[in-house]
Amino acid sequence: MKRILGRILIVIPAIALQIAWYYLLFGGLDKVMNGHLSTLIDGVFTVLAVLFVLSIIMRRDESSYKLLWVIVILVMPILGAILYFFLGNKHTGQGLKKKLERSAKEFSVREYAKEKDLSEMLKKDDLRLGQSFQHVYDTTGFPVLKCDTTRYYPFGEDMFADMLTDLKSAEKFIFIEYFIIEPGKFWGGLTDVLIERAAAGVDVRVVYDDLGSIATYSAADFKELTKKGIKCIPFNPLLFLTTQLNNRDHRKITVIDGHIAYSGGVNLADEYINEKEKFGRWKDIGFRVTGDGAGSYTYMFAEFWNAFSKDKIGKNEITPPDALMQEYVAKPKPEDITNGYILPYYDSPMRDEHTSNVLYTEILSLATDFVWFYTPYLILGDALFDAFIRAAERGVDVRIIMPGIPDKKMIFRLSRSYYRDLLKAGVKIYEYTPGFVHAKAVIADDKVAGIGTVNLDYRSLFLHFECNSLFYRSDIVQSLKEDYLTTQGQCREITSADINNGKLYMLVDSFLRVLAPML
Repeated sequence: MKRILGRILIVIPAIALQIAWYYLLFGGLDKVMNGHLSTLIDGVFTVLAVLFVLSIIMRRDESSYKLLWVIVILVMPILGAILYFFLGNKHTGQGLKKKLERSAKEFSVREYAKEKDLSEMLKKDDLRLGQSFQHVYDTTGFPVLKCDTTRYYPFGEDMFADMLTDLKSAEKFIFIEYFIIEPGKFWGGLTDVLIERAAAGVDVRVVYDDLGSIATYSAADFKELTKKGIKCIPFNPLLFLTTQLNNRDHRKITVIDGHIAYSGGVNLADEYINEKEKFGRWKDIGFRVTGDGAGSYTYMFAEFWNAFSKDKIGKNEITPPDALMQEYVAKPKPEDITNGYILPYYDSPMRDEHTSNVLYTEILSLATDFVWFYTPYLILGDALFDAFIRAAERGVDVRIIMPGIPDKKMIFRLSRSYYRDLLKAGVKIYEYTPGFVHAKAVIADDKVAGIGTVNLDYRSLFLHFECNSLFYRSDIVQSLKEDYLTTQGQCREITSADINNGKLYMLVDSFLRVLAPML
């Protein structure tokens, strides 16, 4: 609470200055125009409202998102136009976009991908799914790769010990990027190792999301890290009310020497390793990969770091010595693919296409046997919602595991508003009775899985920076399936009898669904 209050005290003067500036500006103009300024402003914003509505209708985007903004603008033309201009349109994140584009040009993952992409090899095994993987490569720049070793963690505490061991072995660099960092056993244990490795000459860099960690991590905390030799930056700092406030860094990445990478849903706070009870037993998952997949995570981190830090990561700092380059870029042969394929990528709200939303829609459309999801939140756009229903109606075994104890009651209520139509179509929904599910994953037909940071909600699918890994014919697919079935055994299956069909209840649900893109 003290950290939040401290941030509010910093932001309030900035807001006051902005309001005072507008008051002086418009007050002066009103005098010059003999009191007709309000009439002019009303006319300008009415015209803008019409133009915004037309541009929204023409835009290629989720229909529910467009509908919300059309309603807001038509009901409140002036306020709606202002809100859309500052919050609703993709151009509001241009500052972030330009920085990332400059960084990507200087540090292009496509250079890494050029000689390594195995999309064509995967398509020989499964043409249609291979096409979807290649489309992810085409839109994100991250290639389909040979999957080396994988390790699946059904709980955050299972991952903690391995992370400590691997961090202690770092010789060249450690890159860490998380949405939430909070002092405690988890972060304290990692920090001790990071300080020791930094003292030994290892390049240690940390990125955390400023808003995600607003209640848990402060400028004073990261300054303490820098004093101990660890480079640290906050992503998208909350210093002013900016138009890119909604674009958060929700990614979770740890990379060690470019050869080992960790990701999944686990943030660096004690509830994620069940050292602190918060909403019952915390169910989260993660994974460890080695080899080329870890290289993709290295590029993900480096692109972000170089976009927002003056202390750049040089290309030579993360690539192998020249003597190893020939082996490093050599494409494997089909007989070398013993553990399937991996495609790590990240979502960006700055792209025209929302990668994970499209991908999950395609996985549901392509499945013939089953598709199972882990997600803490269920706030679906129309295309994905329809894909769930169509898959279940044609006989695919579609399941969703949700929390039994919610962390946000309104969001949980909104998530449950989707249950009625999903259950009617034949989707099976389970709520984890021991506590809160924070895991984010999909598994389909015993051959493909996705594990990462992507929730099935608007923020993850459309607004946040996220990271995800697709696995095809890898042993981690079976590990995820076994964990899913174990978790399902600890869940309560939701039936139509659990749904309140009262008119008032349904009216509230309808209202929440309209607001869904903003929640």
